[in-house]
Parts: sequence; structure tokens; C-alpha cells
Amino acid sequence: MIHDALGPGPEFDRIRAIAARLADRAGSLGDDCALVPAAPGVLALSTDVSVEGVHFRREWLTLEEIGWRAASAALSDLAAEGADPVGLLAAVTCPRTATDRDVAALMGGVGDAVAAVGGRVLGGDLSSSIEWSVAVTVIGRADRPVTRRGASAGDGIWVTGALGGARAALVAWQEGRAPHADARRAFAHPEPRVQAGRWLAAHGARAMIDLSDGLGGDAGHLAAASGVALAIDLASVPVAAAAVAEAKRLGVAPAVFAAEGGEDYELLVALPSDFGADEVEKFRAASGVPLTRIGTVAAGAGVRFGLDGKQITLRGFDHFR
Repeated sequence: MIHDALGPGPEFDRIRAIAARLADRAGSLGDDCALVPAAPGVLALSTDVSVEGVHFRREWLTLEEIGWRAASAALSDLAAEGADPVGLLAAVTCPRTATDRDVAALMGGVGDAVAAVGGRVLGGDLSSSIEWSVAVTVIGRADRPVTRRGASAGDGIWVTGALGGARAALVAWQEGRAPHADARRAFAHPEPRVQAGRWLAAHGARAMIDLSDGLGGDAGHLAAASGVALAIDLASVPVAAAAVAEAKRLGVAPAVFAAEGGEDYELLVALPSDFGADEVEKFRAASGVPLTRIGTVAAGAGVRFGLDGKQITLRGFDHFR
């Protein structure tokens, strides 16, 4: 059962309530994917919903981008398990005024995203609604799935890519400005780190989570699941250039701005203490993305964020806060 495998917050209190109500009718609910034995290896399954007015606005994105983004969010869960995507199912709701071409355009984006990581659209459902939504269920296979539960004291905490780009775009749109092209791409066209996740799983990853709700929130889930504490140095966090510019304009430390932003879909991973520069170069050559150490696993509980010698309190995104 889930027990205390998730960090704090209203959304996760609701998940705990669901788990308690289901009791022995549910499996382990506190990870990026459900894992089902299916020799050889396991099946990894996850579902993710993208809702108009919550996750996107039509005036910000094309329908193709909405489809890509919805699929990528779900595929990112497979990346966090180190799984190979098999395919996905997409359940789409759309206004009655939507045309056949509109629905096909959105599904074209879904298909492009899953094809980019070697999978296919396997099926789905279609219904009418007041607004657009896309619920994507992904299926993958893994020989050695990496859950959130394996970190131990002494491990290093690392992150792929750079953070904050999606938040930079969101802030610009909310203020009625066009976002920087790089920020817009980070929001509209995230790339699930499937290849990176497979490499990390094969090279000693102890625990892993994708950063959908922001480093400030998701780090706590990895710590809670593994029963450890994390010490993260915000000065080491790689920040997207567009996020640096937005943070400075707002008078916020760039690393804090980036760490509190969601939907970057990078991977936060615990790796053995002897994982070093040689392995980082091999990772970058194999995956095409950078890998940066930002902290350490210790005995205890919770996450401690530090910046310039001071402890910082961060929040991640929570749908119900």
C-alpha cells in the first residue's frame, strides 16, 4: 500500500484517502508507474490527464502541441522507471463545435510524441465536453524498473537537463506577453527523457522521479518513498536561460524560480556515491542531455534546500492548494 510514500500537500492527502478507502483492493499507488510482472521483466503503466484551463489554454498552443504535450507528460512517467515505451491509449473530450480536422490534429500531436520514443497509438476513446481534455495511458516494458524507493544515505542526487523553462513561458502568457522562443518550446514541446531514463536504469540508478510538479515538490516524494532525507544545493541547480531572465525581472533567485516551476519533465535521480565525471560524459554521449549533481542523500526525512548558506522553503505545484 501507499502508506507514507508520498510527500505532503492537498493533492497527495487525497491520494492517501483514496488508498485508505480502497485498502487491499489497490496495489502500491505511490510511484510514477504501476508495475505488473510480465516475464521477461515487467509492464509499466501510467495515466496522465491534461485539461483545458488547468494545464493549457487554446490561445497559447496549437492542437498538435496540446496533443504532444499531453502524451509527453505520460511518457515521462515511463522514463522515470527506465522503461521502454510500447504505446499509449488516448481518451479525448472535445467541444461539440470541434471538427474532425481539429480532433485529428490533436491526435497527430499525440502520435508524433509516442513515435519519437519508439511507441505507437494503440487505441483510446472520444467524447464530447465543454472543453478539451486528453487522458493518456502509457504502456512500457522494463527489465530493471527504477522506483522512487531505492535511495540510501550517501547517494548523490542528480538532475537531467535544465529547469524553469516551462514556468518562464507560463509567467509570460499570464502577463499577456509572448514568451521567449526557448521557453515556449519547453512548455509546448517537452521531451520525455526516455533514453536518459533507460541509460540511468542500466548504470546504477537507485531511485528516480520525473519533475512534473517541480523540484520543490517532487523531491519530497522521492525522499518519502525511500525513507531518507535529501540535502539539495540550489546554487547547483541548472536553470534554463529563459528562466534566468524571467526570475531576474521578478526579483527572484533564478534557482528558486526554476525549482518551484512545474512541467519540466526532467529526471531527478539518486546515483551511487562513486558516480562521477566519466559516467556523466558517457551519459551525455548516450542521451544528448546534461546531467548535474545537485545534492546528497542522508539519513532522516524530508528535503532541505539551501542557497548561499541559508535554508530555503520551496513549494511545488499542487492542483488542490
